[in-house]
Parts: sequence; C-alpha cells; structure tokens
Amino acid sequence: MARILIVGGGCLGRRLTAELIQSGHAVRATTRTEARRGAIEGSGAECWIGTPDRLATLRGALENVTIACWLLAGVTGAQAQVRALHGSRLELFLSQAIDTTVRGVVYDAASATVAPEVLKQGERIVRALGRRNAIPIAVLTADPGDPAGWLASARGAVDGLLLGGSAGSPSSP
Repeated sequence: MARILIVGGGCLGRRLTAELIQSGHAVRATTRTEARRGAIEGSGAECWIGTPDRLATLRGALENVTIACWLLAGVTGAQAQVRALHGSRLELFLSQAIDTTVRGVVYDAASATVAPEVLKQGERIVRALGRRNAIPIAVLTADPGDPAGWLASARGAVDGLLLGGSAGSPSSP
C-alpha cells in the first residue's frame, strides 16, 4: 500500500483515485474549494483544500506521500496562470517534494485545452527534476478525450513507479 497525492481532483483524477483506492492505496486529492470536498471524499479519497497558486497550501499534503500526480493538463483560466501551473508553480512544488517521502512523480502532459508548448515546458521541468534528484517520473500522453485510455495510462504510470521507477511507465526520461 502506498499513499498517492493527486493534485487536480477533477473528473479524471477522481476516477484514478477510485481505482487506486480499490487496489488498497491511500489517496489524498486536492481541490481549491470546499465545494468539491463531497465529490472527492465520495471517491474514497482524503480531501485536501489547497491550490497550486499558493503552494504553501499544498505543503502539508505531501506528508507521507509516495507518488505525487500533477494532473492539471485540463486546467482552464487565464493564459498566464495556466503557464505558471506548468512552469514556476510546478517547479516550486517539485522543489518542495524533494525533501519528503515522495519517490515518484506523474505529470499529465496531454490536453485539448492547454497549449502543447506549455505542457512541453512542464514535461522538461519534471524530467530535469527527475534526473537531478534521481526521482523516477512518468509522463502521461494519453488522450483525456478517451477517459478509459487515459485512466489505463495513469494507472500504469502509478503502478510502474511503485514497482521500481520509470521503467515500464508510459514514458520514461
């Protein structure tokens, strides 16, 4: 059993949460507002109210986490805010994760709403962190428009990291 952190507890994140819980893992999923608590807890996860826009609100969410999943590829909002979520916010979050129990990172890099160059920037950040700190990573490239395919890919990424690193995950460094 492992504790998995899902940053981005939207529809796909909750589906992944339910599968991971069914396999015996503990899942902590984040949301920005109290209004989504019921949906997250209904999936069986521990709900953490916090936002990547204010990273201090997520620091405690990293406690006892084995795998951190940054599932924000479908985020919408102002272009500058979206760029920051896949740039400076992601980089600072991962910097916080280094001195914790996190032993793997999953980054969602496929979206119909976020520009490909923004997601490539996030992928470069995650891969660089993985190389620099010897933290296994997995990059999801499955189409979120195919929820079953995306879910299988995300599940495979988490399982691959839990089984010993990025080898066997959907995309390795």
